Amino acid sequence: MATIVRMPEVLANSTEAALQTWLVKVGETVSIGQPLAEIETEKAMVEYNAEVEGVLVQVLVEEGTAVEVGAPIGVIAAVGETPDVAALLAGEAPVNEPEPSFVAPASAVPEPVAPAGPAATAAAAGPAAPAAPVAVPGARQFASPLVRRLAKERSLDLTGVVGTGPNGRIVRRDLEGLVPAAEAAAEATAEVAVPAVLPEAEPASAKSAAASVSSEFTDIPHTGMRRAIARRLTESKSTVPHFYVSADCRVDRLLALRAEVNASSPRKISVNDFVVKAVAGALADVPAANAIWTDTATRRFTGVDLAVAVSTDGGLLTPVLRGVDALSLTAVSAGIADLADRARRGRLQQQELEGGSFAVSNLGMFGVDQFSAILNPPQSGILAVGAAKPSAVVEDGQLVVGTLMTVTLSADHRVVDGAVAAEWMAAFVRRIQNPLSILI
Repeated sequence: MATIVRMPEVLANSTEAALQTWLVKVGETVSIGQPLAEIETEKAMVEYNAEVEGVLVQVLVEEGTAVEVGAPIGVIAAVGETPDVAALLAGEAPVNEPEPSFVAPASAVPEPVAPAGPAATAAAAGPAAPAAPVAVPGARQFASPLVRRLAKERSLDLTGVVGTGPNGRIVRRDLEGLVPAAEAAAEATAEVAVPAVLPEAEPASAKSAAASVSSEFTDIPHTGMRRAIARRLTESKSTVPHFYVSADCRVDRLLALRAEVNASSPRKISVNDFVVKAVAGALADVPAANAIWTDTATRRFTGVDLAVAVSTDGGLLTPVLRGVDALSLTAVSAGIADLADRARRGRLQQQELEGGSFAVSNLGMFGVDQFSAILNPPQSGILAVGAAKPSAVVEDGQLVVGTLMTVTLSADHRVVDGAVAAEWMAAFVRRIQNPLSILI
C-alpha cells in the first residue's frame, strides 16, 4: 500500500522546514531507517530517515523548497505497486486544518453559460489553456498557521486569495505580491485624489534633507536562524538567573608550552584548544558545576560535553563536542575544527547542536579584553574568553611584564551557587597557569 511521506517536525514547535536534498531518487528502493532526504532547519541540516520500506515512486517537493510541517513531500509504494498518486492526494485533508463541517449543495454552483460570438468560434477550434482558479465568494478558505501568522504580521488580507496548495490551501508562496491593506488603500486614494492646484516646488534644502533621512537605514529581513537566536537569548536572559565571576589568568607558561607543542605536532594547537581542555578538566575537578537544571531535578553528568561558539555568516552556532574530558589535546583541536567548518557550511546535524552542560565563547582573536556571555539553556555555564595581552603584574614583590587573559564565567544560579562557581574558576585558573596539567 502506498504511503505519503510528510515533512517532519524536526524542531519543537516549528511550522515549516526546507527540503534541501533528496538522498534517494525516484524508482530507488528504501528501507526503514535509511536516510531519505536532508531537511534544513533554522540552525542545522537534519537527515530524515524513511519510516516505511518500499520504492520512492514520486517526489512532491523539489529540492530547496520550504513547506509547512506535515505537508506531503513524497510517495513510497510497495515494490511492483503503481499507485494512483493523484487519488491518494485528493483524499488528503488540508494540513493542520479540520475537515469542512458541510458540503455545498450542487445547486450552489452556477451552471456554465455557453459562449457566444467569437468566443464560441474559439471554443470550437480546440481546447483552450486551463483557466486560473478563482475565489468563490463566501467559500471557506484554508491556510496554514504559518500563513495566518505572516498575514497578520504583514497586515495582508487573504480575502480573494486562491490557494495553490493541496485542496486549494493557501501556502506561503501565495502571499508573494500581496500588498498590505493600508498600502492598498493609500494607493487607491492616490489614484483618484488629484489636487486642483499643483503644490509649490519644494526648496532644494528640504529635498536634500528628506533624501538624507530616507537613506539613513537599510532593513535586512530576519532569517530563520536570526529569529531562533533572538528567541533563545531572550528566553535565557528573562528566565535564567545569570550571575558572573571573572578572573585574570597569567598565560606565559601556556604560550611557551603551546609553541613547544606546535614545533613537533603535525597539527597546530590554538590557545582556545588549551582553554576548552582546561574547562573540561575544571569540570572534572568540580563535579557540582557539571550539571543542568530540569523541572524535577538537577541533572549531574559524569562525562564532559562542551559547546563551542562558532561565528557564521548567518549567526552564532554552538555545536557540542562530546567527551572532551577523555580526548587528547590534538583530538579536541581536530574536533573543534571539524564542527566549526561544518557549521559555516551549514552541514551540522541537529544532534550536534543539542546537549552539553557548559560552553566556551572566545573573542580574544578579535582583540576583545573582556566580556560577559549569555547562557544557552539548558547549559548552566559559559566561559567568555578575552585576548591574552602583555600587562603589568606583581611577581615576588616586583613589578614585571606578564601576559594576562581575562575570563568571565556566566552561571545559572539555580544550579551553580556562588561558592561552586568560585571553586570552579579557581580550578580553571590553576590548570591554565600550570598547563602541563592540561596534557596529563
